[in-house]
Formats: sequence, structure tokens, C-alpha cells
Amino acid sequence: WILPAVFAAIKLFERSSSASQYLVAWVYGGALCMLFTVSTFFHCSCYCAEHKPPKNVKAWPCLGWQTYQGLKNVLHRCDRAMIYVFIAGSYFPWLTLENTDHSAILFCMEWVIWLMAGIGIAYQQVFHERYKCLETFFYLMMGLGPALVVVFTGHHFHGMMQLKFGGGFYILGIVFFKADGTIPMAHAIWHLFVVLAA
Repeated sequence: WILPAVFAAIKLFERSSSASQYLVAWVYGGALCMLFTVSTFFHCSCYCAEHKPPKNVKAWPCLGWQTYQGLKNVLHRCDRAMIYVFIAGSYFPWLTLENTDHSAILFCMEWVIWLMAGIGIAYQQVFHERYKCLETFFYLMMGLGPALVVVFTGHHFHGMMQLKFGGGFYILGIVFFKADGTIPMAHAIWHLFVVLAA
């Protein structure tokens, strides 16, 4: 999904006509590309770490097997961190480009969403994989919080329906994310929901 993400980011940049639109294209496009790039590298490292080399081969090419295990751990942390970055990056266009009676609220939410991303990343790095339900709760709060503020302020804008569908896909996807190991192919299904939402 890296190449489609790069293509989409380029298209966003080409369609931009103002400084704020260029900024939005860079932030959302960059977050999209980083999300899929880090995720791809992480899942490749999982494959390498879980498939030891045959007994007659001393180590994987270039890197030792233990190095792949360490790399997998680092990329896993980066993969989780990119979820927070992408949620914040997904809201950035809506919160930056809209000019309404509620602009002050949207401006505050723009800062709050990035603050939440920073706190989520810090929490995830310190308590990596320790409290998975709490981590999922953070994802949901960060994903739903700004949307609820927008809805309760009575703010409606162009693209609201796309935002709702995207959020719906993410929330449905979380069911499969949490069912990894219980439902066959649950993790792959989760990734399909992420692609649809993005």
C-alpha cells in the first residue's frame, strides 16, 4: 500500500492551491505514507523474526537472527506510534481548512489532537503491549473525541459524510484488530479496514 499512498499524497499536493492546502497535503500525505511504510517494514520484520534460518545456514543474509528480533521490537513500537500520528494527520485537514463560527474551537482541537498523539506515543513507548485494552481505548478516544466535538457544536462542512464513513471503517476494523488470533485472518481484515478508511 506504499505506492498508492505516495500516489495519493502527490495528487493531494497537485490539487492544492493555497498555503494551508499545501500544508494539509504535506501533513496528511506524509502521515499516510509513513503509516503504510512503517507498517510494511514491521510486518516484514515479523516474518523474518518468526522464520528461523535452516540449520545449515548460520544466519539470515546481512543480519543475524537476533538482530531481526530486535528490529521487530523497534518497528513494532514505531508501527503503534504511527497509528497516533495518522489519526492526528487525518483530522488535520478538517480542523485546518474550515472557516466557521466555531473556528476557535477547531483551532483548539487542532492542538489538542496533536497533544493527544504525543501523549499516546509516550504512553505506548513506556508501556508497550502491557495494557492493550487501555491502548485501544486511547485510539478510540483520539479517533472519536474531535468528531464528537464537531458534531456537538453543530458544525457541518463539505466532506462530513466521508469523515463519518472513514471513522466507521476504523471502528469496525478495531473489532478485528482485537480479535487477532481468535478470528482467522483477523489482522489482515483489520488492515483492509484501515486502507478503506484512509
